[in-house]
Amino acid sequence: MQDTTQTPSASDDPHAALAALNVRLDALVEQTGPDAWTTATPAEGWDVGMQIAHLTWTDEVSLTAITDPDAFQGVVEQAMQDPTGFVDVGAAAIAATGRDQVLARWRAARDGLGRALAETDPGTQIPWFGPPMRPKSMATARIMETWAHGTDVADALGITLSDDPAFDGALPHVARLGFRTRGFAYLMNGLEAPTSEVRVELTGPDGAVHEFGPADAEQRVTGSLADFCLLVTQRVHRADTDLVAVGEDAEGWLGIAQAFAGLPGGGREEGSRA
Repeated sequence: MQDTTQTPSASDDPHAALAALNVRLDALVEQTGPDAWTTATPAEGWDVGMQIAHLTWTDEVSLTAITDPDAFQGVVEQAMQDPTGFVDVGAAAIAATGRDQVLARWRAARDGLGRALAETDPGTQIPWFGPPMRPKSMATARIMETWAHGTDVADALGITLSDDPAFDGALPHVARLGFRTRGFAYLMNGLEAPTSEVRVELTGPDGAVHEFGPADAEQRVTGSLADFCLLVTQRVHRADTDLVAVGEDAEGWLGIAQAFAGLPGGGREEGSRA
């Protein structure tokens, strides 16, 4: 079994990290005003409004998975009819209601989800589109997605996130998920996962080193915590990161890494990093 040894993050509570990230992203959207709502983001065809609508849809569905598993199963059955476009269709319908409605709906969904995750028994298996998740794992997954889409929003609005406590505080959680989904990335790309172990050592904005995997693994990845998170959320091309891979398996993984559920994304073009 793969060793997931790691150094503890500055805040090891994903519920608190998710709440802080949501509040910060909300502030970014508010401070730029209504005119920025239709600003194009780095995700092709998605403006700021669509990014927030996507988070709204997913937060609402996540809450449904906790509070009404039978209703959630109905959502899964609908998704099976159009696995590649189902989420986008739902998000687009929310986006079409306009900025005020979307923001109100997002705030209600994320706050309701945050409470539900904190109040659910830690051992509960919450149904999902992939394997079921415990509350802590679902909170981590929501951190990953909120961080990724929030990064797109910040890029679109010309806001620098370096030294941002909420976004920096999310990095260890995103990286942990990115490491744990190594095998999943191969599965989603129709490939057989190598049996080799990988050691990952990532340096955070504060200089702390976050470690994953056995220390004696021959396959290794080193670099910045932020670049690793950008890569596993497919917000940057592999060539535009500072990540160093030692070993064929380590390099191969970085070429397909994805921390998110669902089919592999198209990623970003080389040289597109701001």
